[in-house]
Amino acid sequence: MDQPPPDTKNWTWVLEQQCPECGYEAYAAERNELGARIRANAADWRRLLSRGDLVYQRPPVAPGQPPAWSALEYGAHTRDVVQLFHDRLKLALSKKNPTFSDWDQDRAAIDGNYAEQDPNQVAYQLAATAGRVADMVDRVNGSQWERTAKRSDGAEFTVETLIRYKLHDLVHHVWDVEQGYEALTATDEGEGGEE
Repeated sequence: MDQPPPDTKNWTWVLEQQCPECGYEAYAAERNELGARIRANAADWRRLLSRGDLVYQRPPVAPGQPPAWSALEYGAHTRDVVQLFHDRLKLALSKKNPTFSDWDQDRAAIDGNYAEQDPNQVAYQLAATAGRVADMVDRVNGSQWERTAKRSDGAEFTVETLIRYKLHDLVHHVWDVEQGYEALTATDEGEGGEE
């Protein structure tokens, strides 16, 4: 099965402006709401990954466009993003100005064989890790919000901007899957139209 092309965009701009696709606004939530938003997102994934055979189907794309991920592939990717989120947040809270190790999300998708995973297990793993992240976020206080870290590409974060940045990943991928389901449903309805 063909893989979607690598995502080479630098998404740090979502810390400064609303995402025009998913509508995410980085500073719309108070600090004390961030953990709850992570938990709510995990609940969204449980719902999205319980759609039977639909979770395995890739949505249609326009001719000449690269393939899009199925809900299951997005879910497995998001599960791994949540684990990365956990590891990076833990590092930022425990080390002075650390540099995060690189993560090749495209290699992870191929090596992890995302399309063949069990959607129930993916939803469970995502929720379990999201719960640990949310608990960690709930305990951040005082000057911890301003602790710094950076990516290997030089992008700098505070603990607060890291949390808000990663939360966009989680929200945006829910939006991606919902868009994919809409496209699949529209295709099914089109095929079952007038005879």
